[in-house]
Amino acid sequence: MKKVLTAACVLVSVVAAGCSVGVREQTGGGGEQGGPIKIAVVPKAIGFDFWENVRVGAECAGGKQPDVTVHWDGVHAESDVSGQQSLLQSLLAQGDVKGLVYAATDAKALADVTKSAQGQGTTVVNMDSGTSPQPPDVPVYATNNVAAAEQATDVLAEQLGGRGKVAFIEFQAGTSTNETRGEGFKRGMAKHPGLQLVAQQSSESDFNRALQVTQDILTANPDLNGIYAANEPSVLGAAEAVRQAGKVGQVKIIGWDTSEGEIQALRDGVITGLIAQNPFKMGYAAVNAAVAEIRGEPNPAPDTDTGSTLITKDNVDSPEVQNLLNPSCDNPPA
Repeated sequence: MKKVLTAACVLVSVVAAGCSVGVREQTGGGGEQGGPIKIAVVPKAIGFDFWENVRVGAECAGGKQPDVTVHWDGVHAESDVSGQQSLLQSLLAQGDVKGLVYAATDAKALADVTKSAQGQGTTVVNMDSGTSPQPPDVPVYATNNVAAAEQATDVLAEQLGGRGKVAFIEFQAGTSTNETRGEGFKRGMAKHPGLQLVAQQSSESDFNRALQVTQDILTANPDLNGIYAANEPSVLGAAEAVRQAGKVGQVKIIGWDTSEGEIQALRDGVITGLIAQNPFKMGYAAVNAAVAEIRGEPNPAPDTDTGSTLITKDNVDSPEVQNLLNPSCDNPPA
């Protein structure tokens, strides 16, 4: 029987980062013999368009596999590291989870959860963001953030004619995603000496915080020419600040992710480019990899780079981009 469950977030008491995790021994049918498998899939946070598309992909993969249950759960803020730790620990303690697929909110803080899961025999696969250290037998299905960020910075440089003052809105220090997107941006900046980085601030993955820091940057740098924003809340907050300042078109914004608000701002000319990831593929490939590992089958998705596409007003309505923006199990994006 195939079934998919979506669970409400249930948090146990917060456990400090780095402490040991108490878990139960695995019980139930043997996945290696083709028995029922429960896969817990935990994003950085629920309620964001990006993670909803991850859910669609994960549940699609589970629905196509015999005797696989996908249990989706998560905290409500990407900055809630201790909350995610507690949730993952609670899932492991239940004893019936054979596979854990999750995106780490903090690379170092979540490393012990992976270690504990593997210690009790639970298969672990990361999606979007891994841990530090990253065990060699735990794959990370994610965008090549460095390459995509570098490409986006090249586009920003092109839009600015190779010269101008630029600000960087990051989102959460300590996450591998934040660090690699910053690395790619700085690689791109190094190729364009006419660009000058005048400010770097964190949105803490919060729209209001992104709005405030961008307003502060615009006040301190009235001649700002461009903004590179590293995730959805950062992009939306920066776009709103530029809109309120009456500088639409004067300040170019290149950013990440493709929420409805971001796409509309792209159409309106507030945002000049978006790096579209493939969250559906992240969830789909990660669940399939976990099931294959549990059942001792060949991994159907050994390539862990889930790809990215740069979206502008020129290609946003193309069939390929629309399929990426509106994924479904019947018509999954490549």
